[in-house]
Amino acid sequence: MSKTTAAAFVAVATSFFILHFSPPPKSYYHSLFISDSLADNASVSHHLYTLTRRPHVAGSQANAEAASYVLSTLSACNLKAHIVSYEVLLTYPDSRSLTLTPFPSEPPITFDLKQEIYKGDPYADVAHEVLPTFHAYAKSGSATGPVVYVNYGRAEDYETLKEMGVNVTGTVVLARYGKIYRGDIVLNAFEAGAIGALVFTDRKDYGGGASDAKWFPDDKWMPPTGVQVGAVYNECGDPTTPGWASTEGCERVSIEEVERNGDVPSIPSLPISGSDGETILRSIGEQVAKDDWQGSKDAPTYKVGPGPGVVNLEYNGKQVIATIQNVIGVIEGVEEPDRFVILGNHRDAWTFGAVDPNSGTAALLEVAQRLWKLQKEGWKPRRTIILCNWDAEEYGLIGSTEWVEENRELLASRAVAYLNVDSAVSGPGFHASATPQLDDLLKQAAQQVQDPDNSSQTIYEQWAGSTDSSLIGRLGGVGSDHAAFLQHVGVPAADMRFGKAGFPVYHSMYDDYTWMQKFGDPMFKRNIAAASIWGLVALRLADEEFLPFNYHSYAFEIQKRAEDLENEISDKDITFSPLFKSIEELAKAASKIDNQKREIKEAKGWTSMWRNDRDKVRELNDRLMMAERAFTDRDGLLRMPWYKHLIYAPSRQNDYGSTSFPGIDDAIENAKNLNTAESWNLVQHEVWRVSRAVRHASLVLNGKLT
Repeated sequence: MSKTTAAAFVAVATSFFILHFSPPPKSYYHSLFISDSLADNASVSHHLYTLTRRPHVAGSQANAEAASYVLSTLSACNLKAHIVSYEVLLTYPDSRSLTLTPFPSEPPITFDLKQEIYKGDPYADVAHEVLPTFHAYAKSGSATGPVVYVNYGRAEDYETLKEMGVNVTGTVVLARYGKIYRGDIVLNAFEAGAIGALVFTDRKDYGGGASDAKWFPDDKWMPPTGVQVGAVYNECGDPTTPGWASTEGCERVSIEEVERNGDVPSIPSLPISGSDGETILRSIGEQVAKDDWQGSKDAPTYKVGPGPGVVNLEYNGKQVIATIQNVIGVIEGVEEPDRFVILGNHRDAWTFGAVDPNSGTAALLEVAQRLWKLQKEGWKPRRTIILCNWDAEEYGLIGSTEWVEENRELLASRAVAYLNVDSAVSGPGFHASATPQLDDLLKQAAQQVQDPDNSSQTIYEQWAGSTDSSLIGRLGGVGSDHAAFLQHVGVPAADMRFGKAGFPVYHSMYDDYTWMQKFGDPMFKRNIAAASIWGLVALRLADEEFLPFNYHSYAFEIQKRAEDLENEISDKDITFSPLFKSIEELAKAASKIDNQKREIKEAKGWTSMWRNDRDKVRELNDRLMMAERAFTDRDGLLRMPWYKHLIYAPSRQNDYGSTSFPGIDDAIENAKNLNTAESWNLVQHEVWRVSRAVRHASLVLNGKLT
């Protein structure tokens, strides 16, 4: 037999073997995953209804029952599911009161601080289970003083007040919620000299913008008595176990030490309704606030004070070491079981939580059910997929943080990526944030999934046409459970949702199944689409032979940010040349690893069935996976050591804010205030720190020792 004949025979035999005995390609299963045949709107609706039948704050019996429901659903989907419990410090309201003396000659007004049950409310029978409105971890105590209106309570708002000659010292500030994290609103108030803080929900932002606007249940807007509750804790994880897991019998620091560290507020605070906020605003005189500080057109004129209105705020909370429960489900990979693709969503809610977070929980369970259906069709993942349902996120990302801290070394060596969905659906329009190497993957997945609000286009077409700014945001803030994975360990991460952040009934008792059914997702098509794109991204990360990471996006992104910072302080003697040099090395390393990937693919022919370059593929994938870890620094950020990532982390003025090069950014702000040689030297030091981290990432991508 000639060589040509032998080769032809082998080729035919190989084709026959593949055609008749090999399983379908992974792409077949991926297409099946997002097909209508596997989606189940009724099931998603049922999950959401079941999860939101009662308020289920962290530490409550109702939330434990919700955990059992998630566990049983994952187990029924053939996942190896279990619960991981932690003992953590939570706080609950014991008593609170608020009175206003509008003018010295007028009698005081006592606010009832209650959210009203609306006529026909299907949840009226369990409304008594809703906790009284409060701020978790707020300082117990009282504060009496004249009121100062501080807009959103940002650092720049206090600068404006200072320019207006308004002294905040000894006052109780009134801030409207938005723009920054509520914990930073209270912290900024304390640093400005205030003795208490009130945070109200302005109808300009959440109530429809006018007095004749309809509100829930007639429209999507927050009712006048609606209140956004939430935490004011300024760190991640259990306050009594900073940096280690809150397992039973573990070491704990005292709450007094937590207070000394400034991680919990030093002044009492309360969230209040828009109606109560406007009543207080009517009692404030002196200078009229700026135009962009004003409320709705028919709202009272916002003035800044101080006074003459005087408020008396009293809050007493109780601290409890409570049990929280993370639910973990695992589908083990058949070729690389020690490589983890992790999907996460939290379960606990301040009240019913139909949007935040249980639209995401329902989507997570939908993903699990579809993966089970794929398994019955013969699919097996290359890498391990882990589905996580976190607890106590609302208190400060506690469930996810404790789990990451307990499993830090394994995650650092084995986690491919973390994919987060918090509030999966609050309205139309897809939004995503990610570390840059995942940008292309997110776009490609969005091109494969149909837009739930327009069947003639894909999610990507809707997404790309909806914004003039950057399509994909960054994950510098700590607004959800990606924080511990990315900012503490350095795991590539993404976050996805439908609808804008800060939906109208956010963190109020009106975030219930009825609101979702009427306004958020009436046909549950958006929830289905959320599960489709979330699961598809996970499948590609779990199944593709080569990890679909692109570090060119990373180099481009940080180059642009470095140029912006350099221009910002161009009049100072600060050189960014070491950072630009490191970024150039990163770009070269990204090209090099792309070329190596291409060479391995081209070198593999039909003989790869027997002589697979698995070791080369594995080694290359490890470099792609581990490069993100190189952006972390063991010492962390200055004054924020838990945050190890030097590229993406929160601003010191806003935990929700996403800042690139946070160490450099904070050093610049500090130097502008102090304007000393030492402070500007610190800026240069931070530039060097980041440049070293970027160079480390390029060395990891190159995969060779110096």
